[in-house]
Amino acid sequence: MDNYEKIILASSSPFRRELLTRLGLEFSMVSPEINESRLQNESPEEMVTRLARQKAEKIAENQHDVVIIASDQVACLGDNILGKPLTHNRAKAQLREMRGNIVRFITRLHVINSLIDTVESTQVDYLVKFRDYSEDEIERYLRHEMPYQCAGSFKSEKLGISLIEEMTGPDPTALIGLPLIKLSDILRKMGYKIP
Repeated sequence: MDNYEKIILASSSPFRRELLTRLGLEFSMVSPEINESRLQNESPEEMVTRLARQKAEKIAENQHDVVIIASDQVACLGDNILGKPLTHNRAKAQLREMRGNIVRFITRLHVINSLIDTVESTQVDYLVKFRDYSEDEIERYLRHEMPYQCAGSFKSEKLGISLIEEMTGPDPTALIGLPLIKLSDILRKMGYKIP
């Protein structure tokens, strides 16, 4: 399929943009501007599924004959969702809570192809065991990375890797926010040549 210009990433995330660039496809980005608040009694899995779908559908309202790629991620410590901290103090509190524990990162990928009237959706989980790091390590990490827009204050692709004892999962790019292994499979099924 040669309609590479017809791919839209439903996101404003520079991390997702960088990931999708790795596949060598031309695409544009459109921010879906949806309310990402958790609904009452909504499980983490239900939340990421709903948000990824809503992001894609929001863009699909005004776009035709396109492939729309949307993704959403949450970090969970037990039943507690660790969202984007937004501030230094919240990030510090999250990292203290995560210290020595296993955090589950749940990433939902939702792809709408209006060219062939197809929808694909899949979930990729990743488990991260955090070290028993010090307060100084937390502070240095936050000052260096400023991960205030990242789920659980965590950026595995940079200095955050130093906070980890062990990681388990099928696709390391899912941890950054866009599971490229699954996305590649979906796009190949839709006729795109990757690589």
